[in-house]
Amino acid sequence: MTHPSIALRSATRRSRPARHPVALAAMLALSGAGIAHAQAAPAAAEAAPSLPPVTVSASGLQLGANDMTTPATVLEGDELVRRREATLGETLNSEPGITSSHFGAGASRPIIRGMDGPRVKVLSDGAELHDASTISPDHAVVSEPLLATQIEVLRGPSALVYGNGAVGGVVNVLDGKVPTAAPQKGVEGSAELRANTGAREGAGAFSLTGGTGNLAVHVEGVARDAGDYRVGKGWAPEGEATRKVPGSFNRTHTGSVGLSWVGDRGYLGAAYTRQAAQYGLPGHNHSFEGCHTHGDHLHCGAHAGEDDGHNHGAEGHGDVPVVDLRSERFDIRGELRNPFAGFSALRLRAGVTDYMHDEVEGGTVSTTFKNKAYDTRIELQHEPIAGFKGLIGLQTSQRKFSAEGEEAYVQPTVTRRTGLFALEEYRLGDWRFEAALRHDRQTAEAIASGSASGIERSHNGTSASLGAVWKFTPGYQVGTSFTRASRAPSAEELYARGLHMATSTYERGDASLRTETSQNFDLSLKKTAGDTTFGVSVYRNRIHNYIYGRTLDAVDGLQLLQYSQADATFTGIEGQVRQRVTRNLGVTLFGDTVRAKVDGAGNLPRIPATRAGLRLDANWNAWEGQVEWVQVARQNRIAAFETATPGYGMLNVGLAYNGQLSSGMPWQLYLKGTNLTDRLAYAHTSFIKSAAPLMGRNVTVGVKVAF
Repeated sequence: MTHPSIALRSATRRSRPARHPVALAAMLALSGAGIAHAQAAPAAAEAAPSLPPVTVSASGLQLGANDMTTPATVLEGDELVRRREATLGETLNSEPGITSSHFGAGASRPIIRGMDGPRVKVLSDGAELHDASTISPDHAVVSEPLLATQIEVLRGPSALVYGNGAVGGVVNVLDGKVPTAAPQKGVEGSAELRANTGAREGAGAFSLTGGTGNLAVHVEGVARDAGDYRVGKGWAPEGEATRKVPGSFNRTHTGSVGLSWVGDRGYLGAAYTRQAAQYGLPGHNHSFEGCHTHGDHLHCGAHAGEDDGHNHGAEGHGDVPVVDLRSERFDIRGELRNPFAGFSALRLRAGVTDYMHDEVEGGTVSTTFKNKAYDTRIELQHEPIAGFKGLIGLQTSQRKFSAEGEEAYVQPTVTRRTGLFALEEYRLGDWRFEAALRHDRQTAEAIASGSASGIERSHNGTSASLGAVWKFTPGYQVGTSFTRASRAPSAEELYARGLHMATSTYERGDASLRTETSQNFDLSLKKTAGDTTFGVSVYRNRIHNYIYGRTLDAVDGLQLLQYSQADATFTGIEGQVRQRVTRNLGVTLFGDTVRAKVDGAGNLPRIPATRAGLRLDANWNAWEGQVEWVQVARQNRIAAFETATPGYGMLNVGLAYNGQLSSGMPWQLYLKGTNLTDRLAYAHTSFIKSAAPLMGRNVTVGVKVAF
């Protein structure tokens, strides 16, 4: 479940504070002695230099991570190269406060602070991705980590400008498919090859940008071929002779071409991206075919005098369904600096998406999902007014979704959204204040067949947030924010009705669902300089009319989920502390925990278990290395009809060598090993945790060359 950050920076970079300010309170207490020592005798040790943090593009105001009022995680450079996995969820899975939905090898979406689905927005350089991943965890996110140049995760006031439904947070994946400048030397790019043992995966990626004058062109691509992966020792599912998870293979091909006009005051460009993927759906259970409901109860057997025609004891492993995915997207991106008096920048993001995937069983298409969407986002950043600096913007989108076939449990829908937003900051001495305001209107229409009229529901919501950062003494800062956000129910929550065999559920929507309203308080403390650096964040999110799938009944593993509303509370703490032992050696403690409960109804389902870890990092000349132990606790805080998940520990190591060719081109060779003790581990966040445990012992080797 946890993949290590095996990217170790140089001594200068590693002394920079963690860009994701998180730590358990106990860890912070343990670091007290080190902090006191560093303060009492600053002359006794060599000062640890620090570099300014990388700019957080999704902040809206081009802020550094240390200027954010709430925690921000930024992966970039060599660290991102070696952290990347086949899916976005697994790439971010080891960050404190972030886990993944884990659905085999082909689909894995980020879960932030226990929230997933439509509460976590995934963006491509500020533009929302339109795939089918928010509908179900077995649907892949059409974002390719091997082509990412930077991945940002943020919460709080800055996240609000990307949608009031982003209660959990925002994941912004930056890429270079629309060039913003022509290379100074005419052509630049990179190439990467990697392979692993756990799934016998081979993958390659390339990126190339060229240009002359005011024109710049970019091409990039990825090819991946991975077989079924092996799990840890001790897993022996019925009817399986090996420890490989049936249907856990993943084959992906992604390509993009972009063209831009670049001038002195900005750029305007477009890109076309196509992704094709085939991956299996482990745990698909055909024994539930024909199951239906009687009121709030499931009925899976034949009625009196009838033959149900199938075996309810079968697990369905012999014929694992395959997702055959195709996504095409056109992007337009542009920025104009100083467009007119009083404004410093005008930014445009627009896209058209044509997404489709077939679920193929026995060579025959059983269900087809389609999602055709467009989105437009315009931001206008103004010059300082009485000390205030900020932006205003407009965002609009339309999504036409349909599912046809055996598992079409959601009828065709059209969802339209329009949002107006504003973000402002004010600086006063050592203080920075931030405020955000957004209003959205959503209409979700269920399209009826034949001459029957459809059902349309409209929701309006206004969200606001206030935050502040106080750098009360050199190297220390405290941040706090309060957010009141509303989220309209998704079309699936309103109109779903039918069997969903991928997750072993029968889902029922509720067209009368109302807008949910959250009140989130976040408090963080950072130390950003010296031999000891740390960050700790605590939060409490109280949500009125929280929408969730409440389990009403279960029969032989099939659950009846009714989308319902109730008040819920999420409370958690996350963080890490790093102590520089010598110039070349450091040790880090990290971890997170979250509690999520429904008023009067106990725990929410599939909430991540508590985690804690210890990491030792070292560097010598061109070599960098890391050893990490991560302990995940047993998850006993479970919802009705849910089973507890045992805890586990994982040993992970990493090694990297940075070199340079005779021509001056930098290259890097890296190796990482995960779950080296081959521990059998299950993800409590997964609908199919028993059918698809986490990968066992895995060794990945890769090489990347930049030119």
